Amino acid sequence: MIASRSRGQPEAMRTRTTAVAVLGTGVMGGAMARRIAAAGLRTTVWNRRRAGAEPLAEAGARVADDPADAVRDADVVVTMVTDADAVLEIAGDRGMLAALPRDAVWAQMATIGVEGIEKVAALVAKERPDVTLVDAPVAGSRGPAEQGRLTVFAAGPDDVRERVAPVFDAVGQRTVWVGATGQASRVKLVNNLLLAYAAQGLAEALAVAGDLGLDRDTVLDAMDGSPLISGWQAQKLARIREDDYSPEYALTLGLKDVRLALAGAPVDRLSAATAILGQWQRAVDGGLGGEDVTVIVRALQ
Repeated sequence: MIASRSRGQPEAMRTRTTAVAVLGTGVMGGAMARRIAAAGLRTTVWNRRRAGAEPLAEAGARVADDPADAVRDADVVVTMVTDADAVLEIAGDRGMLAALPRDAVWAQMATIGVEGIEKVAALVAKERPDVTLVDAPVAGSRGPAEQGRLTVFAAGPDDVRERVAPVFDAVGQRTVWVGATGQASRVKLVNNLLLAYAAQGLAEALAVAGDLGLDRDTVLDAMDGSPLISGWQAQKLARIREDDYSPEYALTLGLKDVRLALAGAPVDRLSAATAILGQWQRAVDGGLGGEDVTVIVRALQ
């Protein structure tokens, strides 16, 4: 059963979180850490490149030298790094899991796929059964993260919800509880596959418009307000109009997420997603991986 929780719940329903550690302060993790600190939670941050975490000191966060140091006094630990390998390295080789206080909560909020979250859950069960793992990837890119308007897909024990609520409320406008650990990572893959189709659809429609000899601005004007254009697509079209492909959701991350989604599907079942995977890989190989996922528009020109 899916349960949704918004910010509007009474304060009495919440439990104070004393200390939060955010491991990984890239585009998403940094914005989330800033929101957490702004919410009045005692915040410690760590990043593989310390320079990526140091600006958060101005927001009131303590910058730690290593993951183990970051989490020693944490009630809730957030991991927001690139992939499952990075999460497992931080937890194991860099000592994060061993350093967690007894009864701490680990909110794994990066997109690491089904196999990834299963490995993380197995590690926690073996090494630290006293720690509660919450599977909680987020939907949204840089803008929503900076505004605290992400959607958190959360999965884990019912009795931990109020402990993580102040953190999730700080970064998101909505938390959707979807079941046991692992279910949220599955929902996130569904969400990101739909996003890939939306981005590719925009790119191919604009490519056809060019092939037909249409002026791009004219086409964008015609599409403005169309019932076929989602809010996400409308925001992306506004940036495309300005040839702004600075990363909100980098193509390399989009490629990773499409690959993760395909890993859970029967071979050759998702022909459209397989085609997107190939095209996005070629664009990344061509040097466009650091740009926003909408840079595929440029690749198709």
